[in-house]
Amino acid sequence: MQAFKFLRYFFYLAGNWNIRIAGHIIKHEVRGEKKYGIQTTGADELHSLEDKGIDITHSTIYMPASYDLLEEVFAKHNIQSFHHFVDIGCGKGRSLCVAAAFGVRKATGIDFSKEFCEAAKKNLEVTKQKHPQLAYKIYNNDAFYFDIDNDVDCIFLFNPFDDTIMSGVLENIEVSLENNPRKITVIYVNPLQKHLLLEAGYKEIDHTQKLHYLEASVFVK
Repeated sequence: MQAFKFLRYFFYLAGNWNIRIAGHIIKHEVRGEKKYGIQTTGADELHSLEDKGIDITHSTIYMPASYDLLEEVFAKHNIQSFHHFVDIGCGKGRSLCVAAAFGVRKATGIDFSKEFCEAAKKNLEVTKQKHPQLAYKIYNNDAFYFDIDNDVDCIFLFNPFDDTIMSGVLENIEVSLENNPRKITVIYVNPLQKHLLLEAGYKEIDHTQKLHYLEASVFVK
């Protein structure tokens, strides 16, 4: 079953991008899923949510960030030094699990898909067995209305939505910063809406790119 999932994902990637990207990602998918003991591979359309009356107008499909890109960025930016790591659009919880393996102790994920949230909880339970220091919460919620806790100092995004929702998320971050002024870091994979962060006064301190679409920018404010 897992082999079929990798094969299906390979053809999806090859069809939407190219064989080189597909081969690179699948190589790390097989390694990463085995290394972390979780099940997060695949690209899932959101039409099932639409059938349930959930508005998916501003959302992208589910795709997890490539393991090698996550590991490189997390290592480079000393992810374990952050007090509270939040993934907005967490999907099945990959970034949260990898962050925990890198030493993050407090992590929160939010996704508007109940199915993804349930999958994230299962993956995080597996991760917590290996890293018992981890305290985590998963919220089935809309990012546009999600309040950012006043102790959050690192936010992760993998291009989960368009500029409409991103603008709302940035406003929510501003409210949190007003309540508790502090430095905050945003790790943004496939940063298609990065102009909104720059316009909001964030400074881009790093950019990592492996192949086309396999890139991440890190911002601070």
